[in-house]
Amino acid sequence: VSQNGDALQFAADELRADREVVLAAVSQDAFALTHAADELRADREVVLAAVSQLAAVSQHGRALCSAADELRADREVVLAAVSQNGDALQFAADELRADREVVLAAVSQDAFALTHAADELRADREVVLAARGVTRR
Repeated sequence: VSQNGDALQFAADELRADREVVLAAVSQDAFALTHAADELRADREVVLAAVSQLAAVSQHGRALCSAADELRADREVVLAAVSQNGDALQFAADELRADREVVLAAVSQDAFALTHAADELRADREVVLAARGVTRR
């Protein structure tokens, strides 16, 4: 998995639950997180490693979609994800889609992230202006 993180999908269940194996996989391919055991998809360090890997190779910031619900509600994890790909805002917990700083980070990276923001922030002048002129990356 250190050569091809996606190989985690073919690993035995006990290896998908092995923290060291999963960290190696997501460090190589963030999307390997989708094949990790539930308890590791709820592991903050594992999810942050996946988000960091995405940033390193400029992939889509969708590691958040495979994260456990509690990490989708973790402000630090979500800020890291939306800073790399604003579109990741769609996978954030509702309360963070209503968090002004999180939404500003997302729309500053991808104007289309505004579609995933809470209604009150889509009506916020500063947020809308931050999205103006920003294109998808």
